[in-house]
Amino acid sequence: MDLIKLLGVLVVIVGFALKLDSILIIIVAAIVTAFVGNLGVDGLLETLGSTFVANRGMAIFILIMLVTGTLERNGLRNAASALIGKVKRASAGAVIGAYGIMRGIFAAFNVSFGGVAGFVRPIIMPMAIAAIETSGHEPNEDHVETVKGMASGMENISWFFCQVLFVGGGGALLVQSTLAPLGYEVELLDLAVVEIPIAIFAVLLGITYYFLKDKKLVKKYYGSDAQKEG
Repeated sequence: MDLIKLLGVLVVIVGFALKLDSILIIIVAAIVTAFVGNLGVDGLLETLGSTFVANRGMAIFILIMLVTGTLERNGLRNAASALIGKVKRASAGAVIGAYGIMRGIFAAFNVSFGGVAGFVRPIIMPMAIAAIETSGHEPNEDHVETVKGMASGMENISWFFCQVLFVGGGGALLVQSTLAPLGYEVELLDLAVVEIPIAIFAVLLGITYYFLKDKKLVKKYYGSDAQKEG
């Protein structure tokens, strides 16, 4: 009987495997979990309310997810594709690189766009796919899947290394509290200053790696088409 309480996890796995709407998957999983756990409607709402109050910072993430889902339903992906379609010689690697720079700058001010689910999937990926199409190629499924991983990786690199630049942010406070018991008393501003060159190097290295990797993928999947076009 205890295993049936994990039915909500199964809903999430199956939902994402079938590439269904992410917000719908989460809502259904929550309802299923409440049902099999005998929470009932009142219990579900009470749990959601208490969790919301205890984690107020998540409100921003939830709002971003809802707004992004609404915009996506009303043509956000098409608008993103049309925008990148106007840029000549654009590539998926270049789109990811540009996002890495933008993500790093905003991360330094502790500003989040919703991460992979809230920004990369509905905005960056359509732009990357449009960049492939603008080059005159039919997007290869394996290429697109790899680009998804590259875009997600760029998100993680920029956020991980650049959010520590925000003085008083969670990352900086964690480093400070970790060093204190070891006898190293450091100021948050000093941590940010030391982290600047590391963050810049990490982001640039990520951009270079993904850009070169995308070029190899383009040659691998579309090389013969390019020769025919030439």
